[in-house]
Amino acid sequence: MRALFSWLPGPSNVSRPEQLRAAAGALCGLLITALFAHYLLARTGTSIFMIAPMGASAVLLFAVPASPLAQPWSVFGGNVISGLVGVACVRWLGDSLPLPLLGGLAAGLAIAAMFVMRCLHPPGGAVALTTVLGGPVVHAAGFEFVLLTVAIDTALLVAMAMVYNNLTGRRYPHVQQSAPVNVHGTKDDIPTVRLGFKTEDLDAVLKQYNQVLDISRDDLASLFMQTEQRAYQRRFGVITCADIMSRDIVSAEFGTGLEPAWQLMRNHRVVALPVLNRARRVIGIVTQTDFLEHGGLDSYAGMRSQLQRFLRKSGVTHTEKAEVVGQIMSGHPTTARTATPIVDLVPLMANAGFHHIPIVDEEDRFVGIITQSDLVAALYQTRLAEAAA
Repeated sequence: MRALFSWLPGPSNVSRPEQLRAAAGALCGLLITALFAHYLLARTGTSIFMIAPMGASAVLLFAVPASPLAQPWSVFGGNVISGLVGVACVRWLGDSLPLPLLGGLAAGLAIAAMFVMRCLHPPGGAVALTTVLGGPVVHAAGFEFVLLTVAIDTALLVAMAMVYNNLTGRRYPHVQQSAPVNVHGTKDDIPTVRLGFKTEDLDAVLKQYNQVLDISRDDLASLFMQTEQRAYQRRFGVITCADIMSRDIVSAEFGTGLEPAWQLMRNHRVVALPVLNRARRVIGIVTQTDFLEHGGLDSYAGMRSQLQRFLRKSGVTHTEKAEVVGQIMSGHPTTARTATPIVDLVPLMANAGFHHIPIVDEEDRFVGIITQSDLVAALYQTRLAEAAA
């Protein structure tokens, strides 16, 4: 009995709402696909408007939309190519092979074809088998069965997955993210991988593993990174943004003039000002770099006079020259909440090049800011405390 129960899977880590989201998506996707496919195929005289492997495709499309096996080309290419392989086997070998052998051959060749075409999709094997075991109606339809029924069913189901997943907060198609690059344009690795694992390490391990993984490479790297962050928190404790943020912050409004904003930064020796609305919600951030870029200060020659002209008001009611902070700020800046662990900010500041991150409360109201200096000091203090313990 113990050996029997050892085969049972462990409990799922997927939340109940996510399970319901996937189930509802499959229900809606298959229902709408069936209705539209029946409407479209009835005009062609095709009697089969829906095939069973679509149910398996729906599991991948709605339950694991991030899987490489569930991406549009994998689904459409896998189903259609497998169907074509199955029909070819029936046409050319159907009279010379027994049905069980023909079905196995069709599925095996379909898998090989999907590997070659980079569209591996498990239900594709079922599509190939369907063309063999589908009976006289499917055999008589031949390639038309694949190019009409299979192709239309798959295209409709993929379209439904695109709509439903994105409406319910799941990115689909799940495009493979490129490896992070150094924002400074140098050949150095990004800071977070100089001591941790690198993309070359992950590639080498995946090559050695030599099996198909039902997870994209970038998601796998992200999971490793998050695991390292959780391990750091467990070892050194959780420090939140509220613990280290600066609270007495000078800020600007959309209509703050350029010269007063510049003087604020100069007087307080800061290089960025959060831009707030009347409800103290962050609508942007303005930095010294914004002043330099919008002022056309690309060279040192005459920089002082150019900056003075840029900061000075034009004195006219209509001008193309920027007059207020809102015209040069970076809108919709990245923010963090007071309860966010500071380790979550490390990739943003180390890799993405953020120097200042505004902090907001539960009502999205601005309450402070964290700079790279704050983060470095906090991380240093945690290691110092551990060494003293």
